[in-house]
Amino acid sequence: MPKLHQIIERHWQHPNPLLTFLLKPFSCLFGLVAAKRRQDFLSGRLKSEKLPVPVVIVGNIHAGGAGKTPVVSALVSGLQRRGVKVGIISRGYGRKDKTVHVLDAQSTAAQAGDEPLLLYRQTAAPTAVGSRRAEAGRALLAAYPDLDMIVADDGLQHYALQRDMEIVVFPAADTGRRDLDFMPNGGLREPLGRLNGVDAVVVGGGRPAADFRPSENLFHSRIEAGQIYRFNNQSEKADLGRLKSGSLAAVAGIAKPERFFNSLRDMGLNPAQTVALPDHADFSPADLPQAEAVIITEKDAVKLPSSAATENVWVLPICAIIEPDLADFVLGRLKMSV
Repeated sequence: MPKLHQIIERHWQHPNPLLTFLLKPFSCLFGLVAAKRRQDFLSGRLKSEKLPVPVVIVGNIHAGGAGKTPVVSALVSGLQRRGVKVGIISRGYGRKDKTVHVLDAQSTAAQAGDEPLLLYRQTAAPTAVGSRRAEAGRALLAAYPDLDMIVADDGLQHYALQRDMEIVVFPAADTGRRDLDFMPNGGLREPLGRLNGVDAVVVGGGRPAADFRPSENLFHSRIEAGQIYRFNNQSEKADLGRLKSGSLAAVAGIAKPERFFNSLRDMGLNPAQTVALPDHADFSPADLPQAEAVIITEKDAVKLPSSAATENVWVLPICAIIEPDLADFVLGRLKMSV
């Protein structure tokens, strides 16, 4: 039987008239609260802290699944290639440790959250997590005082932290929809009009609808899969022929697991068993199905202990390709020379 969150999320994509009737009043209330918080920030009634280096927010107005984390990784990597000393801050959703944590080589997903730990391992950028982003930013700058810039992974609605730029990641599939609504009747955290006030919108997963004109600065992001590698040995790449010939399973604990399974099918891999876990779900070797080979996401891989006996586990890496170049745009917008 589907869980409540699965029923609600399915309703967001394919509205059910009965659920719309029941949830609409709560969505109206959510919208009023969101508008008041935004107005309190703009008017100065909401206290907001300014960090001593530029802060770039990469967020969304949806509740998850917009492809934000790969965009953050691509942006940070692009800035690093241009010589910018950039750090990352995040709330660290799903972590067990609630204190501010500056990541290091021994950090775990329980301490940092799966997405910040993934970003840290992908980019090697100094990273800190905390429910109060300004506090995380201060801790990061104390540990790395030579940073030129901080990129905040999520936090568009976290107005207690002042920002120098706002970038919103928006799924292409929703650019033509007219039935989007606030949570819980829909997946929106803020109204579509919010897109008109940000510095840039990155449309992910395809081309936007012809009448989608939220910002003069519109970017496109597509996901590319890399070479599958063995868990705990990134240099060992998988032989696709061998994977196709043996019993194969796939596991994904992400917002939209079908994207991951489709990526495997696009590579000619057809898992006999697919396991979709909730986004940010705890993940351990016990959750792995019995198969000659099991392929998992990089986001799930960071939650497995390095000491686990996982000789049959393989990882599919992905990266975001953003056009035009987002890193150049950010540097130009902030008038930073490198």
